[in-house]
Amino acid sequence: MSRITPFLWFNTEAEEAATFYTSLFPNSRIVEVQRHETADAEKSAFVVTFEIDGMRFTALNGAPGNVHFTDAVSFQVDCADQAEVDRYWDALIADGGEPSQCGWLKDRFGVSWQIIPTALPRLLADPDRQAAARVMNAMLGMQRIDIAALEAAKSG
Repeated sequence: MSRITPFLWFNTEAEEAATFYTSLFPNSRIVEVQRHETADAEKSAFVVTFEIDGMRFTALNGAPGNVHFTDAVSFQVDCADQAEVDRYWDALIADGGEPSQCGWLKDRFGVSWQIIPTALPRLLADPDRQAAARVMNAMLGMQRIDIAALEAAKSG
């Protein structure tokens, strides 16, 4: 059986990132760290295999200074309520992360995330197209998604 695993190429922070991500999400763990000896005889992480909420990831420390993530790939976190949105948002932008708009952010490693409440797609799919348009317009003005503000926009 084939399996598709996201493979993240970091400059030097693969183990730090894997440790951070596995601390945030339930059902997460470091599976394996492959190390190699550096020129100064230190054993540094080369490849880190980890799971986030049961999904396998691989992280590599590649060519330091040459690799940068882009928004072309992001990870969406579906959140049940505002408390969950706030928890993931605050944790992922801490220590140098950058908020963007419409629920998007970059964490301190440069990885893009979408922190999306499950209410958002439901509100955007409202059969009342004017209500759905109000929700869309409200969302476009947000960085962190605010469910109460979306519900208020829907109501007009």
